[in-house]
Amino acid sequence: MKQSSLFDIISPIMVGPSSSHTAGAVRLGILASNIYGATPKKVTFKLYNSYAQTGKGHGTDKGLLAGVLGFSVEDVRIKNIFDLPEAKEIQYKFEFLEDFNRHPNAVDFIFEGTQKMIVSGNSIGAGNVEITKINGFSVKLSGEYNSLVVIYKDKPGMISKISGLIQTEGVNIATLVCDRTAKGEDASMCICLDAALNYSVIEKIKKIDDMYVVRHVGKLES
Repeated sequence: MKQSSLFDIISPIMVGPSSSHTAGAVRLGILASNIYGATPKKVTFKLYNSYAQTGKGHGTDKGLLAGVLGFSVEDVRIKNIFDLPEAKEIQYKFEFLEDFNRHPNAVDFIFEGTQKMIVSGNSIGAGNVEITKINGFSVKLSGEYNSLVVIYKDKPGMISKISGLIQTEGVNIATLVCDRTAKGEDASMCICLDAALNYSVIEKIKKIDDMYVVRHVGKLES
């Protein structure tokens, strides 16, 4: 039986009325922004189902934008996020949709800037979140671990090259999720780690041939 953590029982310290709709939204925004890895020029937020229906009343829209802008869950400025200078530095819009194939609290972040990237995730309760897709690739990222996200050309040896570089640092791999569009086409890897990677290792991974995206995503604060 899984033990409940203190986080599960009392929920996070937060601004807003709902842990899933407010705190979860902020945490999803932080993760999605870290995966994108740059300041976007434009962000489209697509909210689904319960997020779409009750999100405004619970501050979900404010939380998502605040997370993308780097605000923490307990930051009181989230209440007035739309009026802050930081929010005026990027273009953003919200779309509200129904899709019963998606989680009740699902959202897509469509980032546009130096590159376009779509990050999808869910708020699963008590402030806990999960990133489920990056540019259509299946991933599993909760913010509970330091993680490495890579997108590359599918070819033999890529998993061993990346895991080998991680091993040289003595960092243990907790989980590894791979996906690809087709053999020899684009592929992705999401690696959850028991410790953060040194910058030098990340740079070596970036230099592997046919590596398109490399992101080291830090562990979220609880």
